[in-house]
Amino acid sequence: MLAVDVKDLVKNFGNIKAVDGASFDVHEGEIFGLIGPNAAGKTTILRIVSTLLQITSGSVKVLGHDVIKEAEKVRQLISYLPEDAGAYKNLTGRVYLEFIARFFGDGGKTKKIVERGMEIADLGERIDDKVRTYSKGMIRRLLVGRALMTEPKLAILDEPTSGLDVTNSQEIREIIKKSVKRGATVLLSSHNMLEVEFLCERIALINNGKIVEEGDPLRLKKKYRARNLEEVFTKVVS
Repeated sequence: MLAVDVKDLVKNFGNIKAVDGASFDVHEGEIFGLIGPNAAGKTTILRIVSTLLQITSGSVKVLGHDVIKEAEKVRQLISYLPEDAGAYKNLTGRVYLEFIARFFGDGGKTKKIVERGMEIADLGERIDDKVRTYSKGMIRRLLVGRALMTEPKLAILDEPTSGLDVTNSQEIREIIKKSVKRGATVLLSSHNMLEVEFLCERIALINNGKIVEEGDPLRLKKKYRARNLEEVFTKVVS
């Protein structure tokens, strides 16, 4: 079964066509990247897959479930981390994870979820400090922990390392890789093509709402005789 199956997806906002006939699929157990410049349609697609936006036409299924007709079932299988997500600044990291975990269980189940979240975030003793004292990298790690601690079948991550330095970005990428080893599928977006080249097994290049190329990074570089995905993208769109 495909983790995500997008066919002929169109999303209009008034006269603006944010997604223009996009089609791609994500296999279970892989890290799949939507790559492209800002305003290319990446976030819109992720929000549709996350059941947060209606579609204009086409279809989207998550693990066989239609995101419109079976939205509630889809929400039980996914976790979504927006690029601009934040955490409650007056809570400690631990209390924040406990607060979120209560939506997914109680008693012993909640405790196990929180323990996974703390392990993923790996903030050490700082987990008991208030979020307002955290660096941007620490907040992002806490949020990634929140997104993955429930062991979703599909983790949807929008620009997971946006604004982070090299060290924090590497740590977030390792966290994402470990989540796949634990059984998750990851669909992520990024405008950082070099980063995704090292993270994703397959990618889709998107421009002006259209999927302009798809495949594994190595094959695409060979096909277009390019040194990296930035060169691939430039050649495709030109």
